[in-house]
Amino acid sequence: MMMTTRTVGDIMTRELLTLDQSATLKDAHDLMREKSIRHIPVVDPLTGKLMGVLTQKRMIATIMSLLSDYGVSALERRERQCRVVEIIDPAFESVDEQAPLTDAVAFFLKNKHGCLTIVDENQCLIGIVTSSDFVRLCAKLLASQLSE
Repeated sequence: MMMTTRTVGDIMTRELLTLDQSATLKDAHDLMREKSIRHIPVVDPLTGKLMGVLTQKRMIATIMSLLSDYGVSALERRERQCRVVEIIDPAFESVDEQAPLTDAVAFFLKNKHGCLTIVDENQCLIGIVTSSDFVRLCAKLLASQLSE
């Protein structure tokens, strides 16, 4: 079997759901719930540059902290007051789309993140690779191997 999938660009998702720095925790919470996603890149709307990533884990930890500090009755109001740029991970690792899949594998094994952001030479977000993308790739490879 000849594998033609070699770079992160071959498997990355290009149609992205993102937020900008004006978005609130409530916006992120709603987007994650409605679209069943676990990672939201935060992008500068003027430049397209990646500012960081809000993970579901970080969002849940922030919501739990708000619940603990202010109670259920104040949660939605507090979510609307918290901006995503206050809680994103700005040091999130990124690669370019020509990075080999082995780099992405090493990233996922080394980090506890479920996504890897893909940027161009100007640090503008162009895609994302998630652990789910790797499971789909694995399923595709296994299916082609079984059909040989």
